[in-house]
Amino acid sequence: MIQSQPEIKRVEELRQLLQQASYAYYVLDAPIMEDAVYDQLYRELQQLEMQYPELVTADSPTQRVGERPATQFTSVRHNIPLYSLENAFNTDELQAWDQRWRRQAPKIDSVEYVTELKIDGSAIALTYQNGILTRGATRGDGVMGEDITQNVRTIRSIPLRLNFEGLEILEKVEVRGEAFLPLDVFKQINEERQKAGEQLFANPRNAAAGTLRQLDSRIVARRRLDFFGYTLHIPGRDDASIANTQWDALELLQRMGFRVNPNHKLCPSLADVGEYYNYWDTERLNLPYMTDGVVVKLNSFKLQEQLGFTQKFPRWAIALKYPAEEAPTRVENIAVNVGRTGALTPLAEMRPVQLAGTTVSRATLHNSDRIAQLDIRIGDTVIVRKAGEIIPEVVRVLKELRPSETQPFVMPTHCPVCGQPVVRELGEAVTRCVNASCAAILKGAIEHWVSRDALDIKGMGEKLVHQLVDKGLVHSVADLYDLTEDKLYALERMGQKSAQKLIEAIAQSKNQPWSRVLYGLGIRHVGSVNAQLIAEKFLSVEKLAQAKQSDIEGIYGIGVEIAESVHQWFQINANQTLISRLEAAGLQLATSEETTTIADGNQKLAGKTFVVTGTLPTLKRDEAKALIQKAGGKVTESVSKKTDYLLVGEDAGSKLAKAEALGITQLTEAEFLEMLED
Repeated sequence: MIQSQPEIKRVEELRQLLQQASYAYYVLDAPIMEDAVYDQLYRELQQLEMQYPELVTADSPTQRVGERPATQFTSVRHNIPLYSLENAFNTDELQAWDQRWRRQAPKIDSVEYVTELKIDGSAIALTYQNGILTRGATRGDGVMGEDITQNVRTIRSIPLRLNFEGLEILEKVEVRGEAFLPLDVFKQINEERQKAGEQLFANPRNAAAGTLRQLDSRIVARRRLDFFGYTLHIPGRDDASIANTQWDALELLQRMGFRVNPNHKLCPSLADVGEYYNYWDTERLNLPYMTDGVVVKLNSFKLQEQLGFTQKFPRWAIALKYPAEEAPTRVENIAVNVGRTGALTPLAEMRPVQLAGTTVSRATLHNSDRIAQLDIRIGDTVIVRKAGEIIPEVVRVLKELRPSETQPFVMPTHCPVCGQPVVRELGEAVTRCVNASCAAILKGAIEHWVSRDALDIKGMGEKLVHQLVDKGLVHSVADLYDLTEDKLYALERMGQKSAQKLIEAIAQSKNQPWSRVLYGLGIRHVGSVNAQLIAEKFLSVEKLAQAKQSDIEGIYGIGVEIAESVHQWFQINANQTLISRLEAAGLQLATSEETTTIADGNQKLAGKTFVVTGTLPTLKRDEAKALIQKAGGKVTESVSKKTDYLLVGEDAGSKLAKAEALGITQLTEAEFLEMLED
């Protein structure tokens, strides 16, 4: 049915009214209309959209809950990595963090801090195109997350359309924040699950994470998740043109329609941060949601950019956590493990104790300095807690309960695995075995290589790795690719079918991308996120091996420590030999883009710079970019005088206007494909 102009106008009017009402109710906590009035307007909009289905849009309030459950979640790549935060557990550790970042920026005198309550929920990333919510994703590993857009749309405090009133209309906006369950909702959900005979959620955080991964968005809607926004990114442009500080960004998020935690504070000194932290230590118990600490950020975006990131964390922010749940137990033994880097790590083996919902029987003692500080001994009664509510650690020893026959624990002078002398380098707290042939180092290196985030060789678990090393079948990761079914038959519990599957899994690992191979090499300080960042910059192992340390440091998110470690690794002859063997075995040591371009030889777009905007008829934006790069062209996010072509789809935003002003040639998808064919 063809709708008339009055119906179009009324639908737009209803959507605007309902969106304003939702914002006032869920974000401002200041309702502007009665529930009955809202319901009446909602039904009117629903009826009009049923009568004129062509008027239904993705940002309509009626489209928050999907009708069909999803069959699975797809993995998506974050445009900007979601880094986790370094933790501090007292104001002394906060002071140490402050001193560390100041050494990176010695000329900074005055500085402001923004403090925000750390909500105990589940981090999600939201993407808006031309003001419309187009994607919601979980944190995942920080680089790859899961697309949960259908579930995110059910959260009433997340706007489906951004409010750009009085603001510049932005083509793309990315918002990070925390989805959480209010305590009263959490209590109600567990009561319902108890009545139904279902397992109860351990805490609101687990409940929120489990809810977001429900395949049926109707279940998500019923659980009434809430959301606080805390980070704003505007890809392809300088954020400072929109907001110069984190404080400005929080204000802008509110103007755009997001709910921002009202308890954030601008602090001119660390002393003020400490006061904020101490105030909420007890006051947080009166909040209607769970919070486990305070997030402290340097306010200036310019300073944030200057400081950058370590391997895992931003240098300009830290989570100041409140004390975790603690419990007493008895130390029955102190063992020493040897990791893949040769680090000797003492572990307290304890009488099992319940802690934060899990059974704990082992806790790291970190190094000899920590042991000396604690004066921990076998037989001691200790207080143990979960650092960051994840990793068990010994907090203190109850020396008044110490048995009289206990002896001080001394770290071994020789490796407990290979028997070779260990060393502790000047300035380091870690004791290491430096014997490259040590079985523990080799086993750890292989376990890392076959792990899920690296080469993901299924069927090769810890026990099998230990057998391969102990029987002398493997002396490096490259030896895995020389294994045969006949060699595997000699191992315990290894039949013909199992051996065949393992050989197939090893062969399949050769198809893993260059970034995973780089991570699998186990270069010190290089995690999976950094490996991907480095592999995106250096498209082959050859280019990375030839790179200067300064070139590696130039990657956004890669610090001096990581760059130095990578550069030094490639200077070692044994590592160069390893790379040669892996290349001969057929592993992917270059990205598919580079390989395809070289093989294809089609460089019709060489030297040309493209910008892609809007929704293309048949190509996804990433597919269009890949075609441009394959043909030798370059893709940038922003339009400038250096742009040669603007590839334009429907709903093009401000880039189109800027391109027209600069006289840049515009291409439709058909014209672009014709250019490639010609």
